[in-house]
Amino acid sequence: MLLGKGGFGRVYRGYLSASKQNVAIKRIFPESKQGMKEFMSEVKLLGNVRHRSLVKLLGYCRNKHELLLVYDYMPNGSLDKYLYGRHKLALAWSQRFRIIKGVACGLSYLHEEWERVIIRRDIKSSNVLLDEEMNGRLGDFGLARLHDHGVDAHTIHVAGTCGYIAPELARLGKATKGTDVFAFGVFMMEVACGKRPTEVNASIINSIDPSLEEDHVAEEVELVLKLGLLCSHSSPKVRPTMRLVVQYLEREATLQDFAFSFFSINEANSEVYGQHIVSNPSVATTITTLSGGR
Repeated sequence: MLLGKGGFGRVYRGYLSASKQNVAIKRIFPESKQGMKEFMSEVKLLGNVRHRSLVKLLGYCRNKHELLLVYDYMPNGSLDKYLYGRHKLALAWSQRFRIIKGVACGLSYLHEEWERVIIRRDIKSSNVLLDEEMNGRLGDFGLARLHDHGVDAHTIHVAGTCGYIAPELARLGKATKGTDVFAFGVFMMEVACGKRPTEVNASIINSIDPSLEEDHVAEEVELVLKLGLLCSHSSPKVRPTMRLVVQYLEREATLQDFAFSFFSINEANSEVYGQHIVSNPSVATTITTLSGGR
């Protein structure tokens, strides 16, 4: 059964009779050079990492011109189909918030907790897959890159999707942990607003998905939108680490209430944020309450 088709191959649903397990099988187009690069990248990375918020690579096959990757099957498909279109499926705020926190934990693991740094690249709703309990898992690691801890972890190649690409990545072609954080910030606003990145406007703080108007926790929505703006700040110096993002989402640290002028392009804002984090990482937050919710 065909599940989907991408630029470098097709994904099918399969079944392993020995383990009585449904799987997803990605078949790479043999004539695609980029597909071969992505195949090798996924084998190298996902063959070693293990985290509940990452799609698990179960095995692979390379035989002559046949390139196959075998993953855990995610029965609820990709997140984007729950956010967009006339026939989009219902997704409650509690589910969205859990997905955001899960993806944040997965990225924090890749950046800080595994034995090497993995710059994920191409973070977006269509690359977040949902398991049987609607937990979000990051998939498609073909563009991800490995680096050692303690070094200037970056890669010189623009890769990603329009709307999720940080300004410095577009300008310099340098993918870093900070550019991953930028994309995650866009992703958070995308999930809360139910809009594609190119559709989000300046009134983001009041742009919650209309389908959630009576079904959301106002404080959580405010936190997600404010944190999304902070993570997608134009200055990489201002963006928090993914570890700190997780702490904000889990309420282990408290996000300061920044004025909206803070999110303009201004180098002085970098100093303000840096001093705030060092001097008082748990300053109380006061944010104007959104209407509705519970």
